[in-house]
Amino acid sequence: MKRREVFRGLFAGVGAWFGLTEARAQSASKSRVAYHLSDVDKVAFVLGNIKNHYEGTGGAVEIALVVHGPALAAFKIEGASAAISSRFAGLVKEGLVAHACANTMKGMDIGLADLLAGFHTADAGGVVKLAQLQGEGYAYLRP
Repeated sequence: MKRREVFRGLFAGVGAWFGLTEARAQSASKSRVAYHLSDVDKVAFVLGNIKNHYEGTGGAVEIALVVHGPALAAFKIEGASAAISSRFAGLVKEGLVAHACANTMKGMDIGLADLLAGFHTADAGGVVKLAQLQGEGYAYLRP
């Protein structure tokens, strides 16, 4: 009787190990990257980097963009250049998840509806969101 229980436990452990190995293999096939953007003069450059990142990985990447400070103004519907609007919209279609710092939004007196479509609010702030993403396994990039 005890021998059966030992074998059941052994088989359950082996099955769980294979399940973990498969989950790791699936997550390893798609890297996760968080881009940090606060400088308004780097907006086009960072969006270009993100485009290149998608192309370089064949789309096998999850990318989050966290925007705070002066850079957020470049993503306001009123005033955003056609080039920024177009590139950003294309990246959102690729899967980009953009987060706008709630503190910056409050300081600039803008709401989510004032930003280009595709933004989410980083309620606790941009830097807190970056730390959260890193804790979830995202690599941190600040071009």
